[in-house]
Amino acid sequence: MPRAATSPKQDRKTDMDSLTSILTPIHKEGHRWILIFAAATIVLFLIWNPLGWIGVVLTLWCIYFFRDPDRVTPAREGLVISPADGVVNMIVEASPPEELGLGDMTRTRVSIFMNVFNCHVNRSPVAGKVKRVAYRPGLFLNADLDKASDANERNSLVIERADGEQVVVVQIAGLVARRIVCDVAEGIDLSAGERFGIIRFGSRLDVYLPAGAVPLVAVGQTSIGGETVLADSISVEPHHV
Repeated sequence: MPRAATSPKQDRKTDMDSLTSILTPIHKEGHRWILIFAAATIVLFLIWNPLGWIGVVLTLWCIYFFRDPDRVTPAREGLVISPADGVVNMIVEASPPEELGLGDMTRTRVSIFMNVFNCHVNRSPVAGKVKRVAYRPGLFLNADLDKASDANERNSLVIERADGEQVVVVQIAGLVARRIVCDVAEGIDLSAGERFGIIRFGSRLDVYLPAGAVPLVAVGQTSIGGETVLADSISVEPHHV
């Protein structure tokens, strides 16, 4: 059966959709770094041609690192969504950061480790109001270590859902991470999957689940920020470890 004819306008839209599927928006934090890498690449070419090509590779990596793709976030009551791309490296019982003033009662903590090739844009795990934002300086240990949750530089958010349950998400600096960016303040409303910050260059996010939330991920599993369901407050599925 012959293909139906398309108008030039439809062809242009198809071409644009194809281009959009390849080109991903860049996070605003990346613009300055990409320019720095590109300028350094020019200098390296002037010094020695092979060094310049190394600079090209590093510049392309910088562009890739700061990518900020759109995500389709599952929308259902009770879901807790992954706030970042990466690997689930720990599921433990732990108390939230002390600076949040939530007491010593333990909660299930799901930790997601981001390497330098993961997208580092951070997204809200639930819809709700930001009740608390607390920054604490610290060390820059390997974010894959358990003690990084307590020792490393971090920024913590308490997000209160409409049902009154609170979810804690913590941005943790890593071995090569030297800047945590949080773009939200106390009192604002976030949608599930909405961007709230970024960490560069390699780090971890901890999510402290609300009471009764059952983890639906396992250690070693790859998660996609804004899309992977970490837990479900109303699920009856067994706890993965």
